[in-house]
Amino acid sequence: MERTGFRSITAATGEPAGEPLATHGVADVEAVCAAAEAAFDTYRSIDNEARAAFLEKIGEEIVALGDTLIETACRESGLPRPRIEGERGRTVGQLKLFAGVVRRGGWMGLRIDPAMPDRAPLPRPDLRLRMIPLGPVAVFGASNFPLAFSTAGGDTASALAAGCPVVVKGHPAHPATGELVAGAIRAAVKACGLPEGVFGHLVGPGNELGQALVQDPRITAVGFTGSRGGGLALVKLAQAREVPIPVYAEMSSINPVVLCPAALSARGAALGTAFVGSLTMGAGQFCTNPGLVLAVEGEGLDAFVSAAAEALTQAEPQTMLTGGIHAAYERGLQDLSSHDKVETVARGKVGEGVARGQAAFFQTDAQAFLADAALGHEVFGASSILVRCRDADELAAVLKAAEGQLTATIHMDEADTDFAAKLVPVLERKAGRILANGWPTGVEVAHAMVHGGPFPATSDGRTTSVGSLAIDRFLRPVSYQNLSAALLPAVLRDGGPGDAPLLLDGTLVAGSAN
Repeated sequence: MERTGFRSITAATGEPAGEPLATHGVADVEAVCAAAEAAFDTYRSIDNEARAAFLEKIGEEIVALGDTLIETACRESGLPRPRIEGERGRTVGQLKLFAGVVRRGGWMGLRIDPAMPDRAPLPRPDLRLRMIPLGPVAVFGASNFPLAFSTAGGDTASALAAGCPVVVKGHPAHPATGELVAGAIRAAVKACGLPEGVFGHLVGPGNELGQALVQDPRITAVGFTGSRGGGLALVKLAQAREVPIPVYAEMSSINPVVLCPAALSARGAALGTAFVGSLTMGAGQFCTNPGLVLAVEGEGLDAFVSAAAEALTQAEPQTMLTGGIHAAYERGLQDLSSHDKVETVARGKVGEGVARGQAAFFQTDAQAFLADAALGHEVFGASSILVRCRDADELAAVLKAAEGQLTATIHMDEADTDFAAKLVPVLERKAGRILANGWPTGVEVAHAMVHGGPFPATSDGRTTSVGSLAIDRFLRPVSYQNLSAALLPAVLRDGGPGDAPLLLDGTLVAGSAN
């Protein structure tokens, strides 16, 4: 590592803080990846209890950082203290969730099809299967969640739970926060007696480090949360390798919200006010921000728009994560406000200071939206566009033409059931999570959660980056045919699985699914 001009930046002022940070170079990528590869076989062979205890120890070390972590993350991100405290709780909660997943053992996917030597016309061999970890995983920290989607976030937690060493490329927007969390993980590695290479952390600005990390032949998969451009660049690099690897990139989503007619008629104004609360949360810097609203013309829609406009004009500007993110947001707003088929409904208050995001709400009609794909592109921040539709068929046509999404929301009353039922099959093909009578901002860390979706929401819509199924991204199946007990993994020997779920000749005979 070497000292450069790279500094931690205070989001609210744009000014550097502290001394120049020690940064890594490409040569360091080589060393860190080599250490991860050297640690892999040892780490993947430890028992489930030891791996679960390690995950819990990381959480304990993060909590032990106390106010230093909270204050540093607030300064670097511009996010308020309650948000960062909640994010710390979520980060620790994710680690505990995966500790439970590891202990229950369902992630191993154990299956045994006993030999059938007398089967005619051909005997069946003894077949036994388990899931094994892929190998070292590269994780890219996210700008908008300095804790829960970054150094010890969901990608790191799920990869470590799978038995994969992790190398994190820290996000340059919050390097001091990342280094604090990296120190907590290293302390947990040491306390649990694990090889140092189980976790590596690379610090530095620019794209060079990340490119070298993805191209290193010892990296077997990538976890990423960020822009579509950044995610696709990593996918391209990973596919161009001599041995291509998967990139699980969560990228771009505008999360359509459908306002059904009866719900609008009954509570259009209340929905408008609630919508603005979701839109402006965290300066709109959520990947699940409601950036698209769809509704059929009518009196209830007018009440929604009026209430939303009134609430938005009172919305205080909030500090955005970085100056670059704020500049991109302003360019997106300019594109919408200057579009000849788009009307500005309302803007939030103008603020003083650096990188203050002014909320914005626009509207257009369905034909204009369908004619210009750019109107459906994400504007990362507190911006949303209403598409006014003539009827239910036109609304469905807009949804069918939309890109893949992380979420889709339906606001409905009982009288809207038939209206909504026709949309659900469309939304299933478009989104990873469908909500009713809620707002998409906020992702529960749970076993039944999906935080993923068809492209461009993610690079692989078969997966999730939140919830216990996230572990599956970093595992692959291995089948063992006619191996003696001495050669089989202990969990696949007769009497070996213990309480872990086992599919024996097609029948679940032990434990319960995780």
